[in-house]
Amino acid sequence: MSSPKRRIETDVMKQEFYVRFKGPEETPFAGGLWKIHVELPDQYPYKSPSIGFVNRIFHPNIDELSGSVCLDVINQTWSPMYDMINIFEVFLPQLLRYPNPSDPLNGEAAAMLMREPKSYEAKVKEYVAKYASKEATDDTSDHSDDEDDMSSVESYEDDDEPAGPLEEV
Repeated sequence: MSSPKRRIETDVMKQEFYVRFKGPEETPFAGGLWKIHVELPDQYPYKSPSIGFVNRIFHPNIDELSGSVCLDVINQTWSPMYDMINIFEVFLPQLLRYPNPSDPLNGEAAAMLMREPKSYEAKVKEYVAKYASKEATDDTSDHSDDEDDMSSVESYEDDDEPAGPLEEV
């Protein structure tokens, strides 16, 4: 099989969308709004989705530049019993509430959390103000008229061209 044809078939199989995610209350992430890129593999729900923060976040278990998430439940212990709601209402809020500095993707954040928790909290809040305000999130999104609540998957799929705009971001 020729590679261009194979690539087209692979692209058609990919399901990707974006979700708005609010930082959990009573954490330094409170008031933050992130755009999360979600990609469902062909084998979903038997294989975990790929999750990444589009706008920057300062957290030991999230790579600052790529936005990829080191989350055991998503990466290793995923079960077909879980769904997207579990990720956005349980797993990600828990990760932000209880970071694991002993398994870091962001070494600076992990070291700061362990050595200077107050400085860590201040830097998290600084990133929230700089990169995760509603305005900053809207700058990375075509959907600026959404409410503050997390957008449902459908709101990102009801465009006339579902694949086009998503791949450009």
